[in-house]
Amino acid sequence: MAIWNPWRGCHKYSDGCRFCYIHKGDFKRKIDTNVIVKTDKFYAPIQKNKKGEYKIKSGQTVYLCFSSDFLIEEADEWRNECFQMMKDRADLQFVFLTKRIDRFMNCIPDDWGNGYDNVTVGCTIENQAMSDYRLSIFSRLPIKHKNIICQPLLEKISIEQYLNHIELVVVGGESDYNARPLNYDWVLSLREQCKTKNTHFEFRQCGTHFIKDGKNYTLNVRQLCSQAKKANIDF
Repeated sequence: MAIWNPWRGCHKYSDGCRFCYIHKGDFKRKIDTNVIVKTDKFYAPIQKNKKGEYKIKSGQTVYLCFSSDFLIEEADEWRNECFQMMKDRADLQFVFLTKRIDRFMNCIPDDWGNGYDNVTVGCTIENQAMSDYRLSIFSRLPIKHKNIICQPLLEKISIEQYLNHIELVVVGGESDYNARPLNYDWVLSLREQCKTKNTHFEFRQCGTHFIKDGKNYTLNVRQLCSQAKKANIDF
């Protein structure tokens, strides 16, 4: 696994962004998150060592733009170069997530066609309103590999009608002292929807405030992923 952040910075875009880890981290470092800038890792996928070998070895999954949104407007002039690098590195699998799926058709390169074989797009949703808006768009887009990311999940949602051609649904809670709670019943509901459609399901992390069997729990950030894994409900 590798991480590639060709640019950094983002703007809060919808309700799921309230306690965004990017903004929180930048605030502590006195960085203005709303300024979007290219990073010195822009060309990471095609950088080579002294032996002329790619630094990112063949066969890896590369998670893209985890310090921004890949479809953010300020990156429009840089994005096509990134798509070209993805195309050149067909031996890697690239994954990017976005809350701006409504911009997708304005952001893809001319040779995108029905999608690149080695690019997975994850549409991020947090509540029913965003599910219906974003997933209705996502379901019509020419993308070969599609994931749905329900994180942070803020309420019980129904997405079964949007699960055709979806490879994976990821669910997680919010991580913050003031985080809105995650109810385990919401997680189980999504799992059942995925099972009905034979879609892979992953419970990635609990929320800082977690409700199970009517009881309220407050978890340490370090416990969120491990406790979700202990639930053993991935499908």
